[in-house]
Amino acid sequence: MAPLVSSTRELFAEAVRAVLETWPVLQIAVDNGFGGAHSQQKAEWMVEALQQYFIDNDELQQDEVEDFISDLMNNEFDTVVDDGSLPQVAQQVCEMFQQCQQDRLTEVREQIKQLIQKKSAGRAKATPAKTPAADDDDDESEDEEAMECDGGAGGASVNGAAVKEQHLPPQAARHEEEDDGWTVVRRKK
Repeated sequence: MAPLVSSTRELFAEAVRAVLETWPVLQIAVDNGFGGAHSQQKAEWMVEALQQYFIDNDELQQDEVEDFISDLMNNEFDTVVDDGSLPQVAQQVCEMFQQCQQDRLTEVREQIKQLIQKKSAGRAKATPAKTPAADDDDDESEDEEAMECDGGAGGASVNGAAVKEQHLPPQAARHEEEDDGWTVVRRKK
């Protein structure tokens, strides 16, 4: 297919930016500084790198784009993406590139608009929440910290994938208090 003209290139760059800015994995990596002090700049560079990858390579397949994005996340943010969202992101970018090549710019603009609305609706946030302590015979209750996504009630969800907390059954842990005031928790064998 024909290479993109400069106005279409700019639209495709805007599309890539919209897709990546609404991707929870990248949001979390940037928000938590997985890329170091320059995480935000790396995310912005990633938009340019992905756009250039499409321009430099003819007829990219979705799995090639997945591998490229995966490599960027691993190299720049020390993050391995295994939540199942990578194929969706790659597919979305591939479809938008094809639409730009086919001069279906109105569709691309509409998708960008939807992504921007999704972004402004709220970012994925991790907030500490207290969970009820398990009933123990020794009547000790300790505060446990759990990560919970805003908006989730019974369980957290990222891209529709349920995130479950794992707890040891009460009988699997044994508490011993040492002389220095620390509590040692050991598993029963």
